[in-house]
Amino acid sequence: MDISEIISDALVYPINNIKALIIYVILGIIAGIAAGGSVFSLMLGAADVSTALTGGLGVIGMIIAFVLFLLITGYELDIVKYGINRDPGAPGIDFVRQVLNAIKLIIVEFVYYIIPIIIIILLSFIFRNWIIIIVAFILAIIFSLALFMAVCRLAKTDSLGEALAIGEAIGDISRVGLINILLLVILLFVIAFIVAFILAFITKVNATIGGILLGIFAVYFSFVSFRATGLLYSNA
Repeated sequence: MDISEIISDALVYPINNIKALIIYVILGIIAGIAAGGSVFSLMLGAADVSTALTGGLGVIGMIIAFVLFLLITGYELDIVKYGINRDPGAPGIDFVRQVLNAIKLIIVEFVYYIIPIIIIILLSFIFRNWIIIIVAFILAIIFSLALFMAVCRLAKTDSLGEALAIGEAIGDISRVGLINILLLVILLFVIAFIVAFILAFITKVNATIGGILLGIFAVYFSFVSFRATGLLYSNA
């Protein structure tokens, strides 16, 4: 698929899968309520208002919010997976698998972030500052792109090993096409910027309507981004 086909498909994907969009919104709302309630409970506990009870409720709320965050993240990976398979449908809830995949993603992100940091620290003992800055910049770009591919590899296979195959992930960059990746990122950024600019103007006129529209667009654009990511990787 070329970039125009990917963008066209991704833009209509949320509209064609309203049920999945609603599920995603509900999960986000519940996670938000759980997180907000837990913070409030912990604040009351810190103020010695029924410390044991409020503190306990706060901890429980944080656990619930974190688990829901993992579930949402796993759900997002499945949207990428459906894109990779060029499946027009949308994922349902698969609690255990999606939560486990989200944990795998956290591990993958940690590895892809920590390796360039370690390399830079080691090189800092050998080279001068300006060389380290250049090397750090190059490594940041390479590993960011590799992480992008690793996320897709995880979504496609559910395999931590496949996602952590850094050499293969870097190889996927050339298979997908560096220019294609950059074009997609730029186009998504431009779309988000234009819509956000319009919504910011609406918010100035009416904060309530603007806030609601902004929330709706945030969810919609999440679906678009994850779908587009999967479709792009399907070219690998």
